[in-house]
Amino acid sequence: MPSQKKKSKKSAAPAASNVEPEVEESMPEEEEIQPVAPEETTSSSPLDEVMNQAERAYAAYMDAERQVAKAYHENELQVAKAYKRAESQAARAYEAAVNAAMRDRDEALERAAQARAEAVRAADEAYLATCDSASQAFESAVSEAASKRDENVETAWSVRDQTIEQAWQIYSKIAR
Repeated sequence: MPSQKKKSKKSAAPAASNVEPEVEESMPEEEEIQPVAPEETTSSSPLDEVMNQAERAYAAYMDAERQVAKAYHENELQVAKAYKRAESQAARAYEAAVNAAMRDRDEALERAAQARAEAVRAADEAYLATCDSASQAFESAVSEAASKRDENVETAWSVRDQTIEQAWQIYSKIAR
């Protein structure tokens, strides 16, 4: 917006600057211009009256130009204040968004850590349950194998004893 203000000032200034240098050369400074009182106008010549009117018009023009410059300056200050307010509001909104995002991130990380801890706990429980199950299956298989082995050894001894008994019976029949 400052560039637009400068353009506005420049567009108004060339017309005034074209007139001002000529007037300033022929006219005294604005501070020296004193409006002529109406009583003095009646006693002077028409040329003096026109000159007085021109001086008053120029003084009014200069006063209006000062007022316009003051209004532009005040507007510029108001725009600067509005910009500062908007900038401050944007900074506060940014900070709020950053804080909210940080809070959301921290909460998500906390939930992820809890889920991970729960998954590790569940995996540990499953591992321990699997180890217990495997140990029980091992013990059962070993116990069953030992039982079968003992049965087989018992059967083998029984067969051996029977075979030896038969062999002695046969030998005792032959030896008699």
